[in-house]
Amino acid sequence: MIDLYTWTTPNGRKVSIMLEELGVPYSTHSIDISKGEQFAPEFLKIAPNNRIPAIMDHETGISLMETGAIMLYLAEKYGRFLPEGDDKWSAIEWLMWQMGGVGPMFGQVHHFVKYNRGQSSYAEERYSNEAKRLYGVLNTRLKDRIFIAGAERGEYSITDMATWPWVSRFEWQEIDLNDYPNVKDWYVRIAERPAVQRGYQVPKYITKVPMP
Repeated sequence: MIDLYTWTTPNGRKVSIMLEELGVPYSTHSIDISKGEQFAPEFLKIAPNNRIPAIMDHETGISLMETGAIMLYLAEKYGRFLPEGDDKWSAIEWLMWQMGGVGPMFGQVHHFVKYNRGQSSYAEERYSNEAKRLYGVLNTRLKDRIFIAGAERGEYSITDMATWPWVSRFEWQEIDLNDYPNVKDWYVRIAERPAVQRGYQVPKYITKVPMP
């Protein structure tokens, strides 16, 4: 059994979506970051960086924080959603792109544009422009492709699961997905997956998956 410690953020939803896609048993523990529960001493033992999500795998005794590490661990343990051969490195390459670019930059847009508009016009412009650039990169990558990683048309992988929850907040980023038609097609395709719909609602029902 896997314990998942999470909240309704893009990073949290990455792992709940993957667990739903795997169809393995897990239990959910809500860590309400709006109430500072991520700083509780009990959670600190599992996630030394005081960030969600984190997992505890009781079968192996392994606890992990950081979504990239968690997703790679689960993919290796269950032998799914990480391509083999050269495509494996394509998946890891684009997973790192998400973790180093999409997550941090989109997160800054949320902070400065959605929650603190007017505090810094420089920051609003800087991060909004970078978000648009990243959408452009993804739009180019998805030209004539179904999924992000792998050769030719691609293979559904942890890379898609890691990127999609951040794109699901396109409204927060003031992004019109019609400007990025390849991203829009990919977004809708993944949003229609039942496991994605279930994983999106963990740890509690907040809203329906937004559709452009």
